[in-house]
Amino acid sequence: MQRRSPAPPLWAFVPYITVSAIHVVLLALGSPAAGPSKLLLMPLLAIPVLVSVRAIRSRAALALLFAAIVFSWLGDSVGALFPDAPEVPLMLLFFGIAHLAYIALFVRRVGVRRMPWWALIYAAWWIAMLVFLGPQTGGLLIAVAVYGLVLGATAAFSTRCHPLVAVGGAFFLASDTLLALRLFLPDSLPAWSNPAIMATYTIGQGLIIAGALITLRKRDA
Repeated sequence: MQRRSPAPPLWAFVPYITVSAIHVVLLALGSPAAGPSKLLLMPLLAIPVLVSVRAIRSRAALALLFAAIVFSWLGDSVGALFPDAPEVPLMLLFFGIAHLAYIALFVRRVGVRRMPWWALIYAAWWIAMLVFLGPQTGGLLIAVAVYGLVLGATAAFSTRCHPLVAVGGAFFLASDTLLALRLFLPDSLPAWSNPAIMATYTIGQGLIIAGALITLRKRDA
């Protein structure tokens, strides 16, 4: 009997890739349609996971994948869902939970190797970001420091996983770094930074999900 391919079907990623590209272009053009298109990203990224449900035996791994996607969507949707709430603290909360779900996934479910020594670069990133951004964060310093620690940990633990996950973790961190600069040092970034933030974000999320699904499906093939 022919074994199933460990890779999730490529067609399942096509809607996410397509809408991600459209969203980045809309941002670059300054179109008001960029906002609604952003709300579609994470639901579309859930499609490959849904398609893989029957091929993955670990319910815990699936729960962590869905949790990361759902809380990422909430982070993307703060402005639309909670227009009267403080945006930055809610973003930190929702994305922080999403990152914790990814960390648990990388550590307990999809890790395939020990963390390489060069992952220490992410500790250096955290220190540099605190030194550079700390004076600009005001009352959010502790929250930003904790959130930055979670971000760095996500990227560091991603290095234990499939190469797609490791690259995705780096892109995700690049996106969060640009976002932090835009929030706290807006004059330091060029006009194209907003599309760059979302381009690196969507690439990072997509690669993480793809690599995690390949690992999980391969184990259960």
